[in-house]
Amino acid sequence: MQIKSREATGEGRERVEVVPETLDDLWHLSHVVEPGDHVSGDTTRRIQRNDDNLRDKGGEREHLWLELEVTDVEFAKFANRLRVGGEIVDCSREDQLGFHHTLNVEEHTELTIEKRWKSDQEDRLAEAVEATENPDVAIVTVEEGEAHVHTVAQYGTEERASLTSTTGKGEYARPRKELFAELADVVRRQDVDAYILAGPGFTKQDALDYFREEIPDIAEQMTVVDTASVGDRGVHEVLKRGAVEDVQQQTRIAEEADLIDELMARIGEGAEVAYGPEEVAKAADYGAIETLLVLDERLRVERSGEGEWDIDVDRLIETSEQKGGDVTVFSAEFAPGQQLANLGGIAALLRYRLD
Repeated sequence: MQIKSREATGEGRERVEVVPETLDDLWHLSHVVEPGDHVSGDTTRRIQRNDDNLRDKGGEREHLWLELEVTDVEFAKFANRLRVGGEIVDCSREDQLGFHHTLNVEEHTELTIEKRWKSDQEDRLAEAVEATENPDVAIVTVEEGEAHVHTVAQYGTEERASLTSTTGKGEYARPRKELFAELADVVRRQDVDAYILAGPGFTKQDALDYFREEIPDIAEQMTVVDTASVGDRGVHEVLKRGAVEDVQQQTRIAEEADLIDELMARIGEGAEVAYGPEEVAKAADYGAIETLLVLDERLRVERSGEGEWDIDVDRLIETSEQKGGDVTVFSAEFAPGQQLANLGGIAALLRYRLD
């Protein structure tokens, strides 16, 4: 996600111009934009006229800039777009004011959002921007006598190291372990969340065995992929297979899974935990929350005014953060989020028991 500009507009509102760059960014925006916000951008529209003599014939669409007061938001994952609907409150054609319109936001669409930003929404936006700026996956490709390390960010790939080694039994032959040791040093220096180890044949498995001995914490994070080549061509094979996206998703799920496992273990032991809106709100007021877990879909419903909770979820989040608690918003699409949904969509790991 790119943030192109930010501007305070008064009464606690801020206008932020963003450019989503990936499907993940569109998903993040679906949990940021909500009814009542103002969203603006360029679009096309079949012109509707009040003059009976100038009715649109239903053919051409006109390019417009418009601003909506949002009424509904839908993340259409399989269409790779975010749909933002609402009433036109400003437009490059005054005769379109008051009509309903839907903005179809795709990757690289410039969009301006004006709203009162909540703390978790600010965090989500910052997370999306950070994901763009920082590589989070390293691809290590290795074959006999050759190894390469690339990092993957949303803007592309970058080669970090290219290593070669003389093979054979001659006087100047270099033992394989020396190559693996040099490769391990490079891998250690990469500030990433996950690793993909790829290449042809059995050399990558030998490298993995070496890593398990020398850098076991990193080896645990490695996913092995078979490719016909190493270097740039090997990286292209990894990307084409979607292995990076799979690993990134697994990493996010793993983080949520660790928290939900800790929650369930504490529930089983009768330890420091709260779940359900009333219990969690009470824990927040006492300053007892260490980590707040809340489901994204439940958060959206409660904020829309259509929820069932008797608590103010925004006040709960704000209170938790003010008193030193962390907040993690779970995705309803994955198993940890579904487990959290079964507990009412909200829970907390506590610093101490309340009873």
